[in-house]
Order: sequence, then structure tokens, then C-alpha cells
Amino acid sequence: MPVRKPHEDTRLVPFLQKRILELRHTKSQAEIASQAGFTNVNMMSLIKSGSTRLPLDRVPALALALDVDPARLLQLALEQWAGSAAARAFESIFETIVTRNEVGWLAEIRKASGNSDPVVTSRARSAIRAIFGK
Repeated sequence: MPVRKPHEDTRLVPFLQKRILELRHTKSQAEIASQAGFTNVNMMSLIKSGSTRLPLDRVPALALALDVDPARLLQLALEQWAGSAAARAFESIFETIVTRNEVGWLAEIRKASGNSDPVVTSRARSAIRAIFGK
């Protein structure tokens, strides 16, 4: 019977596996580990396989190395540390995680509106949807 890894069933494992595979043409897993500040490059293998958890203090640097949203990576790492029920509690308390790109959109909306906290009208909704061809 194969040995079960304690964190292999968390959402972080397939997320990391997919992203590292996507980056394989531009950087190696060892380079990612180094950029994330892991002194032992084998640490990425251990995290990616679910053998160990992603240390929370490595989330910002790893997000940068993987070119992924740090809030999403933190959400997945917290699930490893606190369990899926606790992760859902974090999500319900903090609501929608805003990505880096969405922060840029919000900044532009605030600037364009003079920080007036505009209501989303049907006209505004249509204008936004039109930008995306919807």
C-alpha cells in the first residue's frame, strides 16, 4: 500500500503542479525554489507532492516566483495549515479575494470617479461588459 502524504489532497498540490508545469519552458523547479527563498530546492518537491505544507512566510516570494496572485496562493496555503473548514471560514469573513489585476481596475475606477464610491448602474454594468465583449 502506498504511503499517503499528509497534504496531498489539498487544493494547493494540483495548483502548484499545474503552474510549475506551465513555467517549465522559462524556469526550472529549482529556480522557482531559489527565487522563493528556499535554501533547500528539494522543498518545492515536498510541497508540490503534498509531503509538507507551504510555509506561510514563503507565500509572497513563491507567488512572485510563480507569477500567481499572492492572495490566491495564501488562501490555498491556509487551507493546508488550518483545514478546509477553516479556509471556508476565512473566505466567508474576508469575502471575495481581490487579485492584483482587479486592484488595478479598482484604482482606476476610484480615480475616474473622484473616489466617490459609485453605484453600479445598468449603464455602468453595460459599459464594463462591453469592454470584455459581453
